[in-house]
Amino acid sequence: MEDVTTATPEPATPHKPKMRRFFRLAGGFWLGETKRAAWLLTVAVLAAMLAQIGSQVAINAWNRFFFDALEKKALDGVWTAIAWLPLVVLGSAACVTAVVMSRMFLQARWREWVTDRLAGWWIADQRYYRLGFVAPEQTAPEFRIAEDVRLSVEPLVEFVTGLIGATITAIAFAAILWSVAGSYALTIGGSTYVIPAYMAVAAVVYAVVASTAALIVGRPLVPRVAEKNEAEAQFRAEMTRLRENAESVALIRGDSDELASVRLSYKRVLAGWFAVIRQQGVMGLVLNTHGALFPIIPLLLVTPKYLTGELTLGAVMQVVAAFTAVQGALIWFVDNSVRLAEWYASAGRVLELTTALDELDIATQVHGDSKIQFTPSDDGAIHLEGLSIADRAGRTVIADTHVVIANGEKVVIAGESGTGKSTLIRALAGLWPWGSGVIRLPEGHSVAFVPQRPYLPLGSLRAAATYPGDPSAYSTEQVEAALRRCGLGYLVKRLDDEGERWDQTLSGGERQRLAFVRLLLQRPQIIIMDEATSALDDDSQNSLLSLLLDDLGHATVISVGHRAGVDEFHDRKIVLERRPAGATMRQMTLPKSLWRLFARNKNRQAA
Repeated sequence: MEDVTTATPEPATPHKPKMRRFFRLAGGFWLGETKRAAWLLTVAVLAAMLAQIGSQVAINAWNRFFFDALEKKALDGVWTAIAWLPLVVLGSAACVTAVVMSRMFLQARWREWVTDRLAGWWIADQRYYRLGFVAPEQTAPEFRIAEDVRLSVEPLVEFVTGLIGATITAIAFAAILWSVAGSYALTIGGSTYVIPAYMAVAAVVYAVVASTAALIVGRPLVPRVAEKNEAEAQFRAEMTRLRENAESVALIRGDSDELASVRLSYKRVLAGWFAVIRQQGVMGLVLNTHGALFPIIPLLLVTPKYLTGELTLGAVMQVVAAFTAVQGALIWFVDNSVRLAEWYASAGRVLELTTALDELDIATQVHGDSKIQFTPSDDGAIHLEGLSIADRAGRTVIADTHVVIANGEKVVIAGESGTGKSTLIRALAGLWPWGSGVIRLPEGHSVAFVPQRPYLPLGSLRAAATYPGDPSAYSTEQVEAALRRCGLGYLVKRLDDEGERWDQTLSGGERQRLAFVRLLLQRPQIIIMDEATSALDDDSQNSLLSLLLDDLGHATVISVGHRAGVDEFHDRKIVLERRPAGATMRQMTLPKSLWRLFARNKNRQAA
């Protein structure tokens, strides 16, 4: 399968029709590395469909044979038809099963390809993070990938196969109508008019009238369904946001406000649903009228020929069944109009996400001179050369900056709120491309970022402690020693518990301790921390920060912190000072603290 982390879908230009852009995105399944499997599955579906239509023709012929035998009271003919019945039924069942299975395999593989493509595009290069800055209106992109991709791919396979099957069915059974029912002589005012293949003509005329009526009344349903789906997505996002911030809301007793917000969000869902219901009610009049007339019309049309003896009872049953098959094929759009509207809405939501990802890529690629550039450092130090950081609207947050952080140096960044401390950390992490200048990082050096709220994956505590590394790369003794060193020794006995949701079980302070466990195990050369000890008391903070001097003395450390005592574990302090043209940096050397003198003596003794 194509490497989606390095090759993203071709940008969809906004001026192209929406469905053409969708098929350009999803159609790559038949053009790329998966084309062999895609075409094999497609051929299998088509072959199964042809076999199914053949079985329907066989059943139609069996009906005529059976009813002709009944009309003639020919017992031998009746028993012959009964003898053939199991074979006809089993053949039809086998063909239908083959169609369903081959179609489902094609749906699953196509959805897998589109999901892998789109999810890879969204996750690669931290787009899942930066998309929130560029396109905050893109609510729940994960739902669009998980659900809207399914709703835009799986029904489409059914639509295409249904349309092809309907076309072939209409042709096959129209030929039966033509050959069996023949022409009809209509006498009006003494003149006789011959209508050739009148049953086939009647089927086409009826289908055109029914389909046109359905399309006219169903056209407004597409935007109604799209609005309803968008309201559903916003409602889910509202509930997810509440769950993710449950503790904060509970502590400030924000229940009533959140309930009012949820109710307001659901009112938008109801409004969307009511609009869809009203439009479907209008469509229901058309569809139900058609449903009532559908079995009656062929009987009325064929009755005159039966009464004159031109057609036998078996021929009548064959013509009625053939007319029904032709009608079912020709009014395919009528039967699938609601699902087509829902599919169109889901495909549109997938395209909205791809368009947002396009805009994100454009925002980070255009004006290459104004993008923050990353290049290797030759001397092992970190260099910020002419670095200016802007918000996505172009306003300068941090002005022209020149800083060198030596290998192994410990630097703390401080400043008033809003001066860009966390934005600087994001820029160093490569998550914030807006700005200009150059960031030089030592080539080949491992970098660890420690946020204020460390991420904990699903799985065991061992997996969380070694994330994002491979748990098998560390011995149990190493992991247990790191847990004890960081004050989490009481969790050693639960190291391999699988059923625990550690992201919900551990407190903020415990999560921050676990982040230092990762540092001890992975021993990166560069550590970048953003308020990494904010949830700890002073003694715990000092204990963990001392690791930067004792166990991680080799590492270059850049940290953001406001709390007292943080300076003692760093060599230099960079203060961001607010200016009209963007914050500037003021640097100062920190005095050697007792912690640093103790660590220096300890390192000398170890040497």
